[in-house]
Amino acid sequence: MSMLRQIAIVSLLNFRNLRQRRWQSLVVVAGMACVIGVLLSMLSMAEGVHQANLNNGDPRNAIVVSRGTVFEGNSSIPRDKAHIVMAAPGIAKAADGSPIADPILSVGVPARLQKNGGRTWIALRSFGKNGALLHPTFHMVAGRMFRPGARELIVGDLARFQVAEMRVGDKVSMPDGEWPIVGAFATGDMMDGRLVGDTETLMASLRRKAYTTIQARMASPAVFVIFRGALTSNPALAVDVMRLPEWNAKSSADFIKFMHVIIYGVGVILAIGALFACFNTMYAAVESRGREIATLRALGYGGFAVAASVVLEAAALSVAGALIGASAAWSLYDGVLSGLGSEVFTLTVSPPMIGTALLWAVAVALLGGILPSIQAARWTVSDALRAR
Repeated sequence: MSMLRQIAIVSLLNFRNLRQRRWQSLVVVAGMACVIGVLLSMLSMAEGVHQANLNNGDPRNAIVVSRGTVFEGNSSIPRDKAHIVMAAPGIAKAADGSPIADPILSVGVPARLQKNGGRTWIALRSFGKNGALLHPTFHMVAGRMFRPGARELIVGDLARFQVAEMRVGDKVSMPDGEWPIVGAFATGDMMDGRLVGDTETLMASLRRKAYTTIQARMASPAVFVIFRGALTSNPALAVDVMRLPEWNAKSSADFIKFMHVIIYGVGVILAIGALFACFNTMYAAVESRGREIATLRALGYGGFAVAASVVLEAAALSVAGALIGASAAWSLYDGVLSGLGSEVFTLTVSPPMIGTALLWAVAVALLGGILPSIQAARWTVSDALRAR
C-alpha cells in the first residue's frame, strides 16, 4: 500500500474519532479562534491606516515641507517664504490665472469619540482661496461652505458621525471663542475626518506666523522635477518637496511599522498559549488512541503514516479555529469607521490578512503536533497497548 494511501486511511480514522475527543479538540479550536480573532482585529487598524494613507492625496499634487520634517505637524514655512513657493514654475493655474496652490495651517483640536466618549484629537486644517481645487472630489453634503474671513468651520462627512458634537450647527471652542460648524463636506479620503476653516482667519485666531505646509497642483507630471529643483536649489528656502502620495506613505511608514511590531508581538504571546494547548491536546489524543495505533501498526501501517495523521489532525483543528476567528473579525471589524489620534479611517480585514492568519494557524499546528507525532511514530505495538 502506498504511503499516501496509508496517510489518508489513518487520517480518516482520526477524524471519525474526533467525536470521542470533542472537548479536547475544542480546546485547540477555541484557542486558535481567539488568537486569530484578536490578531486580525488589531491588524485591521494598521491596514485601515495604511489604506487610508494610500488613498489620501491626489498624485498630481506636490507638498512642500520644512527641510528634514517627518510629520506634517512639525513643519513650519514662514509667511514671507510662502510667496516664493507659490511663484515657482510648474504650478497649474486656476481659471482666474492664480496658482492652484494653498499655504496650509494644520493643528489638532481636542474632541470626544461618538461611540464611547473617549478623548481623541481631530485635525483642523485650513483652506485658502484655491484650497478646494486641490481636492477634485471635494463637495458639500450638508449646510454651506464657510465664508472667507469669517470664524466658521466645515466638517468632514466621516468626522461628523465619528466624533461627538461635530454636526452642522455645533460649535468648536477656539482661542478667540466658539466657531460654528456651518457645513459638512466629503472628499473620499482622509480629509473626511477633519475640520476645515479659512486660512488667514485661523492664523489670526491661533496667533501663528508660519504655515505648516504648502500644497500645489502640478501643470503636468513632468514638471514636478522642475518645481522641486526650483525650490530645493533656492538658498532662501530650506524645504523638501515630494509628491503628495509619497509624503503620505513616508509620514505613516514608521507608525505602521511600530503598530505591526506591537501587534505581532501580542500575536506571538497568544500563539504560544495556543501552541501549548495544541501540544497537550495532541499528546492526549495519541495516548487515547493506543489500541488503534497498535492495530494499525500490526496491520503493517508505517510510523510515518501515523505521525502524519497526528499533524494533519492538529492542522485541521487549528485551521478550523482560525476560520472561525477570521470570520468573527471580518464580520465585526471590516468596514467599521474608527479613529486614531486626529485621523478617522475604515478598519479593514483583507483576504491577504486572512491568508496570513491561516499560515499562523498551520505553523502553530506543526509546532504543536510535531512532538506528539514523533512519539506516535516511534511506538511499537506493545508500547501502544500499554499506553491504553
